[in-house]
Amino acid sequence: MVRVVLTDIEGTTSSIRFVKEVLFPYAAAALPQFLADHWQDAAVQQQVQALRAELGEPLADAAAVNALLQPWIEQDRKHTVLKALQGMIWDHGYRSGAYQAHMYEEVPAALRRWHDAGLPLYVYSSGSIAAQKLFFGFSTAGDLTGLFSGYFDTTSGGKREADSYRRITAAIGCEPDQILFLSDIVEELDAAAAAGLQTTLLDRDGLAPTCSHPVVTDFDRIALP
Repeated sequence: MVRVVLTDIEGTTSSIRFVKEVLFPYAAAALPQFLADHWQDAAVQQQVQALRAELGEPLADAAAVNALLQPWIEQDRKHTVLKALQGMIWDHGYRSGAYQAHMYEEVPAALRRWHDAGLPLYVYSSGSIAAQKLFFGFSTAGDLTGLFSGYFDTTSGGKREADSYRRITAAIGCEPDQILFLSDIVEELDAAAAAGLQTTLLDRDGLAPTCSHPVVTDFDRIALP
């Protein structure tokens, strides 16, 4: 019996192209000026201090941090500091109306249907929790944040690590086999299954490799209330 739905974002609820072609370039272009303008902000300095502690580098000014992070954006590094700073930049983009987050056509109705049926919905993405809330708050389907009971990011661990899903299960407060995890990445589903979660692979383009997980092409084909 599925009692909780935990969903990925990119390739699952939303197109990877929106993230790759809109969000990442926007953050890369805005990062130098953002760091220069907000260098003394407590939230920015908290992330800079985390980088200094991790890397053992002085990172004395905004230019040094920008030089470090620009290649990380190109590589789509799943680094907590990068994701936090990207989220701060994306906040301005969403609120200024520069873009809206893409949602696959059937996703909003399916989320509302599950929510109305009493299923708690959670998000687990490599993007920061703040970025996740912006994503669902400023979507092409409007503000969907009221449908979700909580959000998880890389502070819970990497998405291809079984222990991350054990931490999430403990935070949600139910048995792992009562949680259905939705993702387009087989390795993430493997890790979730190793932690005892139910899994379903979203194969939006019909190119998914053979795997041991149930496979669907969209949310309407997921058998839930």
